[in-house]
Amino acid sequence: MRAVRFWLVWLFLASSGCSYFQNLNNPDRFQNGYTLVLPGIETASFANSNIAQGLENGGVTSAIEVYDWTTGRLALALYHLRSFDRNKLEAQKLADKIVDYQDRYPGKPVYLIGHSGGGGLTLLTLEALPPGRSITAAILLAPAVSPDYDLSTALSRTEAGIWNYYSPMDSLFLIAGTTVAGTIDGKHTPAAGAFGFSPPEEVAPESRNLYETKLHQIGYNLEMATHGNLGGHFGSTWHQFSEDYLAPILLNPFFPGTIGTKPGDPAGIARISTNL
Repeated sequence: MRAVRFWLVWLFLASSGCSYFQNLNNPDRFQNGYTLVLPGIETASFANSNIAQGLENGGVTSAIEVYDWTTGRLALALYHLRSFDRNKLEAQKLADKIVDYQDRYPGKPVYLIGHSGGGGLTLLTLEALPPGRSITAAILLAPAVSPDYDLSTALSRTEAGIWNYYSPMDSLFLIAGTTVAGTIDGKHTPAAGAFGFSPPEEVAPESRNLYETKLHQIGYNLEMATHGNLGGHFGSTWHQFSEDYLAPILLNPFFPGTIGTKPGDPAGIARISTNL
C-alpha cells in the first residue's frame, strides 16, 4: 500500500505541475541569454517549474523556457523513454530552435538543463547541433542514460562542459526502473543519474581528454539535503537546490565557485569534481 500511495501522489503532482509556472521568457530576457529546461518522461510538471523558479531566484536573468519534448500525455511515459527514433526527431527540432536563437542573438549564452529522460534529450540535442555550433553549458539532473553512453560529441558541443548530478539514493527510478524498463538509449542497466558516467573502453584519446576537461560529475552528499535535495529522483529539481547549486553555474559557467551558496558569497566553496 505504501508503494501504491507513492505512485498516486507522484502521478498527481506530475500531471498538475506547471499551472503556476511563471512566464520567464519575455522578449527582454532573451537579450541576456536562453535557458531551456527539459522535463523527464512525466511531461512538463511541478519539477520543471521548480527548477525554473529556482534559477530566477538565484539571479539568472536569461529567458527561461520549460520545453516539453514529450507528447504531453503522462500515460505515455514509457513511450517517451524508449521511443528512440521519435526522441532523435524531437532533439533535432530543439537543435534547430537553438540555432535560430543564436542567429538572432549572436554571442549570447545558451544553456540546456535536462531532468531524467530530459537528460537524454539534452545529449541528443547537443549531438544534433550542426558542426561548428555549440552551447555554453549543459546540466544533467538524474539522467536516465546508460553510464557508458559516449559523451564525446555532446561534450565537444559545449564551451564550459556538461555537469552531471547523480545520486545512488535514486534507487526506484534509476536503478530498479531503468534496469527493468531501460534507459533512454535502450540499455537495461542502472543509469548514469545513479552512479555517474564512465568513458567507454574504446573511447579515443582525444575523447578521453574531453571527459577529463569538460565532464563535471557531482555525486549526492548529505549537505544537499539542507538545500532541499533529499537524494531521490526529484531531489535535484527542488527550487532551493536549483537556486543554490544550478544558478551559480549559469551565472559563471567557467568558474562557478559559489555552488551551494548564494551567488557572490565570498565564503562559497566550490563543489565541482572532474574525477574521471
